[in-house]
Amino acid sequence: MPSDPALRAHQEWLGYIQPVGLVVSPAALVAAGCVPDRNVSAQQETLRGLLSGNPPRLPDFPSFAREFLGWQESDLAGAPGGPPLPESLSVALPNEHDTLRPTFAVPDPDAADRFLLLVSAIPPGTSLDDAGPRSGDHADGWHASPQARLERLLRETGVPAGLLVNGSALRLVAAPKGESAGWLHFDFAALCEVAGRPLCSALLMLLSAERLFTLPTAERLPALLRESRKYQNLVSTRLAGQVLDALHELVRGFQAADEAAGGAVLRDLLDGDDHGSDEVYGGLLSTLLRLVFVLYAEDRGLVSSDPVYVEHYSVGGLFARLRDDAALYPDTMDQRFGAWPRLLTLFRLLHDGAAHGGLSIPARHGRLFSPDAYPFLEGRPRRSRAVAGERLANAPRVSDGVVHRVLENLLVLDGERISYRALDVEQIGSVYEAIMGFTLRVASGPVVAVPSRKKGSAVDVHLDVAALLALPGADRARRLKDEADCDVAGEALAALKAAKCPDDLASALGRKLSKRTPRPLPAGSLYLQPTEERRRSGSHYTPRSLTEPIVRTTLEPVLAALGNSPTPEQVLALKVCDPAMGSGAFLVEACRFLGDALLRAWDAHGGLSEI
Repeated sequence: MPSDPALRAHQEWLGYIQPVGLVVSPAALVAAGCVPDRNVSAQQETLRGLLSGNPPRLPDFPSFAREFLGWQESDLAGAPGGPPLPESLSVALPNEHDTLRPTFAVPDPDAADRFLLLVSAIPPGTSLDDAGPRSGDHADGWHASPQARLERLLRETGVPAGLLVNGSALRLVAAPKGESAGWLHFDFAALCEVAGRPLCSALLMLLSAERLFTLPTAERLPALLRESRKYQNLVSTRLAGQVLDALHELVRGFQAADEAAGGAVLRDLLDGDDHGSDEVYGGLLSTLLRLVFVLYAEDRGLVSSDPVYVEHYSVGGLFARLRDDAALYPDTMDQRFGAWPRLLTLFRLLHDGAAHGGLSIPARHGRLFSPDAYPFLEGRPRRSRAVAGERLANAPRVSDGVVHRVLENLLVLDGERISYRALDVEQIGSVYEAIMGFTLRVASGPVVAVPSRKKGSAVDVHLDVAALLALPGADRARRLKDEADCDVAGEALAALKAAKCPDDLASALGRKLSKRTPRPLPAGSLYLQPTEERRRSGSHYTPRSLTEPIVRTTLEPVLAALGNSPTPEQVLALKVCDPAMGSGAFLVEACRFLGDALLRAWDAHGGLSEI
């Protein structure tokens, strides 16, 4: 846990509320000087007075805004006593024969034509996430949940955030255009309880009149939302480093499994042709990409919400079980072997598909989850073919401890659960960037690992101890500098020159050695050596703050040349070429930009039926 008490306070209430996606990040809140006030008993009493019925519900949002949040009547357009709700906040959906409108809007005090929040107040008891049956005003309109309707309204109007209220709960929704939406859900009844004081204080901290209207601009809610998205780039960068740690963990896990099986797991690969080690590296790399893909899909509800999947197949469910096991049986995690076969079963399930009761997973096929792409992962011989329904009796004995540590690196950052829902596609690409460009080698003698940034990021460069010791003392520091960009000076340099054996060399390097391998690796060890592959392929993470303005500046004149109202066919006929491409960040942003243009063209020319 972090030592900063302010950071801990924010992580505490966010832990209670369990955000979906990204709304505000603890780091951005701390940077803006946000501090939740726990002395909210008087405000809780005010809230109790605003609720009525059993279960308690909020009958009137404008009263809540005035008496609990401290807003003025002029702060809520569309409410009694407030300014009129402008027609510009209505979004017509001609294809769905519908129009999206907010119930209220919160004007920006610094700009007459801007709004801080849109508020959608729906009938009491209405589900926020269920479209419900077609009836009433929306019987012939867009059949979507209140959450989906508000998200689209926010994106179309360019308002950064909104509130969704159904009497029993308030939801703060952030849905920046072109980015993943996130929300914080506050239950009114829970806010009135003693245990709900952290949440009550957080709600006031985010939506009080002071936070919206009077604080310096950099400390107001819109700035917090923007800065939180920027901090997410730091999350993806650090996650990429942890995924690299997970890759090293998998290497050690498979080496241990191979040794336990007398070489039966990897022998025909590592003792075969020169491509065998590349196949092992590719298989381990593919395993991590599979896990990241599944975690991303599970967080976005794209796999299955059926209890059978969630409890017995999901990666999130497996991590929860392993975390509990590690807490109860920490000394035996590396003597337990049930987690790896479960992952292999999941991979086959996603590849082949499955249906049972309420569980329905379509077959995806393709190479990523193919059991024949890397047969050694299942303990099968090289180039063997999988048989549908076969038992994975020969699965490598990769310990539960290894799987737990791999998943912990993928799911936990600074003691906080990572939300893959909040990551953009480009940020997932940065994870791939971190673990590509290595080659798997087998040590012929002792090797030492030294962290280096010479290859473009903080990776370990492994050096042959015998070759280093064979050099004259004066040349050893030069070899370290040339191969690992590692500088040695002072007493360490003298010890390096005088080193006679591997232990002497390790002692001389001291803190220069990698934390992953603080001692020399013995002969026969598997290790990952960085190559120039990533530099050669130009695969580097590019944030949206760079790609978005470049793509917009490039493509806006192209669209303008098509006329005031280009047709869908004209938009679809455009061709975009990115000759360098790298990780594809510019192409992804181009798809977003042209996707928005295509939606506008469909709306203007009669919808999908005209294509």
